Amino acid sequence: MRSFIPSSRTSGARSVAAILASILAILIICSGLPALAAVEPFPAAFKIERIAVNGVTLHVRVGGQGPAVVLLHGFADTGDMWAPLAKALYKDHTVIVPDLRGMGLSSQAPGGYDKKNQGVDIAMLMDKLNVQKADLVTHDIGNMVGYALAAQYPDRITKWVVIDAPLPGIGPWDEILKSPMLWHFNFRGPDVDRLVKGRERIYLDRFYNELSADPKAIDEATRNHYAKLYARPGNMPILALGAEKSFGEQQAAIMRDVGTKVDGGIITGSGHWIMEEQPAQTVSKVRAFLDGK
Repeated sequence: MRSFIPSSRTSGARSVAAILASILAILIICSGLPALAAVEPFPAAFKIERIAVNGVTLHVRVGGQGPAVVLLHGFADTGDMWAPLAKALYKDHTVIVPDLRGMGLSSQAPGGYDKKNQGVDIAMLMDKLNVQKADLVTHDIGNMVGYALAAQYPDRITKWVVIDAPLPGIGPWDEILKSPMLWHFNFRGPDVDRLVKGRERIYLDRFYNELSADPKAIDEATRNHYAKLYARPGNMPILALGAEKSFGEQQAAIMRDVGTKVDGGIITGSGHWIMEEQPAQTVSKVRAFLDGK
C-alpha cells in the first residue's frame, strides 16, 4: 500500500452534489436488500479477548483462520455491527474485531482519543495477536482511525475498504460541513452532557432515523443494544476553553476531532495566558464544568 498524503481542498475535489449523488445511487442499489434484524451474534468459533495495548484494554472478537482482516466500527455502533461480515469471512480469514478505546466494552482513558493514537492501538493489537499484515474494513469514525493506522503503518495494511464517511480536512471537507445532516458537529454548550445523559436512546435514534435509507431497518433490539452500551458510565466529557484573543472558538473545533462529548467556551478579554489575564473567569468556568453546573 502506498503512503497516504492528504489531498488539497481545491476546485479539483468532487462537489458535494456529486458525493450526495453517489450516496443516493448506493442507497437505491441497497434498497432491495432485506431489512436488518436484531444484533446478530458472532459465530461460536469466535473468542472474546481483553487485550492490553497502549494504556487501554480493548474488547476484541477474534475468530477464523487464514489472512487477517481488521474491522473497525464507528459512532453509534460497536464492533458488534460487524457480525454478519465476520460470519462471511471467518472460514478463510482470521477476523479481528475490536471495540475502539472508550467505546463498547473497551476501557476508557483520561486522554489519547486522537485518531493517530487510536491507530497505534490497532497496530499494537495486531502485534499482540502476532499479525504482521492485515486487510482493513472501516466505517464512520472507524475510517479516521483506519486512515491514521494505514498512514503510520502503510506496510502493514494490504487492502482497505472504507465505508460512508469523509476524512476531516480531506477533499471538500469545508463544504461537507455545511450539510444540515451534520448538525451534531455544532451540538455543544454547557448543558450537552445533562441533555444527553439518561437519554442516550433518544440521541442515537436521531442518527439512526436521519442517516438511514429506511429507519425501520434498524429495529428496536438493535437500537436498545447500542443505547445500553453508549449509556455505560465513564464516557469522558470535555470542556474546550479558548481565549478570546488567541484560539477562541477554534479550540472547541479542534477538540471535536478527538472527542465525542465536547463543550466549548470562551475566556473573554484574554489572550493565551488565561490564568494570568483572567483568573477569576477561568476558575469560574472550570469549576462549573467540574461540578456539573
